[in-house]
Amino acid sequence: MTVPATYRAQGRDARAKWSLVAAPKGCPIKGNISKTGERIYHLPGQNWYNVTMIRADKGERWFCSQSEARIAGWRAAKK
Repeated sequence: MTVPATYRAQGRDARAKWSLVAAPKGCPIKGNISKTGERIYHLPGQNWYNVTMIRADKGERWFCSQSEARIAGWRAAKK
């Protein structure tokens, strides 16, 4: 039997690997839309990066640079 904390960690690791595979080459910045509609971008290594999934059907997207994200109207994640 797997301990709950181990199970959750395995899920996070699997999502992190998926998200890196789905990123276009050289464009690792995740543009996420919050439940309130706020557009936030996440950089690799930030707190929520590994659990953030990009859903293009909701308008979320990948960025190649922070300046590209800011110009498109997204703000940096706070953590």
